[in-house]
Amino acid sequence: MGFLQEINCPQDLKKLSSANLIELAEEIRTFLLKTVAHTGGHLAANLGVVELTLALHYVFDTTKDRLVWDVGHQSYVHKILTGRKNSFSSLRQYDGLSGFPKREESIHDAFNTGHSSTSISAVLGFALAREKLGEDYKTIAVIGDGSMTGGQAYEALNQAGHLKTDLLVVLNDNEMSIAQNVGAMSSYLSRLRSDPFYMKRKKDIEYLLHKVPAIGSSVAKAAERVKDSLKYLLVPGMLFEELGFTYLGPIDGHDIQNLIVVLKKTKDLKGPILLHVLTQKGKGYAPA
Repeated sequence: MGFLQEINCPQDLKKLSSANLIELAEEIRTFLLKTVAHTGGHLAANLGVVELTLALHYVFDTTKDRLVWDVGHQSYVHKILTGRKNSFSSLRQYDGLSGFPKREESIHDAFNTGHSSTSISAVLGFALAREKLGEDYKTIAVIGDGSMTGGQAYEALNQAGHLKTDLLVVLNDNEMSIAQNVGAMSSYLSRLRSDPFYMKRKKDIEYLLHKVPAIGSSVAKAAERVKDSLKYLLVPGMLFEELGFTYLGPIDGHDIQNLIVVLKKTKDLKGPILLHVLTQKGKGYAPA
C-alpha cells in the first residue's frame, strides 16, 4: 500500500505526480475490496468514483469548500482521503464510521446526505450564504444519475440557473442513461466551452457584426440562430443549458489527468456549471 499509507489528509495528494495518482487509485480499489468485504457496504458505486474523488480533492480544499455527496453512500473514497482511513474497518459498525457523510464525523463532510436528491439544494444554500456573508469558498454537489430523477434536484437546478449563482454540479453518470457515449465532438466542444477565451471571442464577434452598417443586426441574429441550431444538434446538455447552466461533458470519469484539468477550469467560470462525468460502477472488479 505504497502511496495510500502516506495519505492522511487531502493536502497530501498535492505531493503526488499524475502517474502516482493513477497508482494510488488502484491502491484505493484494493483497500476498498479488502475492507468492504468484511464490513459490508456499497462497493460498486465507490469503485466507480475513485478517480473522480481523487481529482475533486486534488483541486478543491474541503476544509473550506463545501463538497456534498448524493447519493451519500458513494463517499467511501472521500472518507479514506480525509483522515478516516485507519478507522475504515469500523465502517457501518456499531460506534464506527457511518456509511454516509456526517458533519459530526469530519470537517470535510459539509452536509448529511443519504439518497434523497438534496445535494444541489444544499450547495445552492451554501452559495447564497457565501454571497450574503461576503465569504470565499467553492460549493460542489456530486450527484448520481439516479438522484437526478428526484424532483428536488430539478427544483434546485431551476433556482440556481435563475439566480446565476456560482456553483458546480458534478453529474456522476454511471448508468449511461442520460446522454450518449463520450465522443470526439463532445470532448472538443467541452474544451471550447470551458475556455474563458471562447466567451470573449463570442462577444467580440457579436460586437463586430453589429458594427456592420444596415445588415449588421440581421447578420448577428442569423448567426445566433445558426449557433443555437448547432448547439441543439451537437451539444448533449441542452436541457441544462436552458436551465441556465454552463454544461461541460460528457467526459471520462476515470481519466484523472483530464478530470483535474477540467475541474481547475471550472473554478474560473462564472455562474452555475454542470460537469457531466461518465463512470463505471464496480470498475476494476468484475463481480461488482
